[in-house]
Amino acid sequence: MMQKHLFLQPPDWIKNAIAYQVFPDRFKKSTKVNEQKDLILKPWGSNPHEQGFHGGDLYGLIDSIDYFKKLGINCIYLNPIFTSASNHRYHTYDYFQVDPLLGGNQALDDLIQALHKEGIRIVLDGVFNHCSRGFWAFHNLLENGKVSPYIDWFNIHKWPLNPYPKEYEDCGYSCWWGNPALPKFNHNNPSVRKYLISAAAHWVHKGIDGWRLDVADEVEHSFWKEFRKELKSINPDIWIIGEIWGEARSWLKGDEFDGVMNYRIGWSTLCWAGGKEINKSYKNPEYPLKAISSKKYLKILKTTYDWYPKETNRAHLNLLDSHDVPRSLNSLKEDSASLKLALFLLFIQSGVPCIYYGTEAGLAGGKEPGCRESFPWDQDWKLNLIDYIQSLIKLRQTLPEILEYTINWVPENENIIYGVLSNQKKSIFILVNRSQQEQIEIKYNFSKVLFLVGELNKESNFIGAKSAAILYR
Repeated sequence: MMQKHLFLQPPDWIKNAIAYQVFPDRFKKSTKVNEQKDLILKPWGSNPHEQGFHGGDLYGLIDSIDYFKKLGINCIYLNPIFTSASNHRYHTYDYFQVDPLLGGNQALDDLIQALHKEGIRIVLDGVFNHCSRGFWAFHNLLENGKVSPYIDWFNIHKWPLNPYPKEYEDCGYSCWWGNPALPKFNHNNPSVRKYLISAAAHWVHKGIDGWRLDVADEVEHSFWKEFRKELKSINPDIWIIGEIWGEARSWLKGDEFDGVMNYRIGWSTLCWAGGKEINKSYKNPEYPLKAISSKKYLKILKTTYDWYPKETNRAHLNLLDSHDVPRSLNSLKEDSASLKLALFLLFIQSGVPCIYYGTEAGLAGGKEPGCRESFPWDQDWKLNLIDYIQSLIKLRQTLPEILEYTINWVPENENIIYGVLSNQKKSIFILVNRSQQEQIEIKYNFSKVLFLVGELNKESNFIGAKSAAILYR
């Protein structure tokens, strides 16, 4: 039984998880960190395209726990928090130290304790494919060259190394997407594996509840198998999520990840909800923003869910946006009605729904780093979706059929889709109308409205434009 639990079963707690992604430097500043140091920070709310730090820290998250509880969040996913010279901290130089700008190791200990006291889980971002030029072993290599004891920790193909090359110059070592600031680890080296897995295990021992694994498809399968085996032996309920944007079956056989970041659900849902009004300026083949038909959208949903067993589908992190792509409101040209539809569709799918911080406040930044704005605590919000998000969370809690059964979707026409929850003694129907103007007639009788987004005229059997409903027949 233990072998089955370790290698095949995702943790039970994620069935009811509602995740909230936080970019730490931009979420909330505390007085505990920033007023005790002579720090030169960017003013809160500065242009996210500029380099520099806005000063958000982990004590700011502790100060926000009542806000998370009010919203209904029970799982926080943090972008990287370990020591780094970049505000996004994907340039790690010590995996055992929380960045002092975030409060250091004590701040993470305090945050874990405070979150767990309120029943909130915490997932960290693990960057185990590459490090920074300041990483201690790479620094040794730069200083000592061919006689460095860490020469085999990286993949060297030219001497001398050139960590700050001019454009088009060869830096001499393998790095992430050709960026010399991000040297890639040699995962064939047993010492590299031991170091990275011991770092991940260290924070599991400290009490974190999960790892989101950066660019997971660029690391060897054998490393992730060893990674999972070690972490699950410490805590069988640790949640392991890989950042893989497309089909991920080879990583989801039960011996590597529990699930992946389900970007296919995200971009397809935005594309359908926005329709012809979708913002097509962002160009990324793995996150294609363009209008799609009802038939194509439902085919994408079915194909994505058919790739994996039911238990795996429940373990995905479903999202509309993140630190890597334009905010959903930007992709929808700031149309709040379309955003409400997209969030509705996100919350009724199998998997863990994830809200990117500031979605509820109407943040609408474009491609990264524009989507990494400071949270507007002391400003008027463009949009306030707190009540709406609370209603979606309550829907998942009060209608467990959404989590337990497959939705059989049908494209009614170009602008309306409807779904039927299978294996039910009572019939539950889901209708979504994405039209900007048209009302759509409902072609069957129903006895009760369980949930409504927008308008529904029960007497005339019409659902309004940009509306959705869950109905009993």
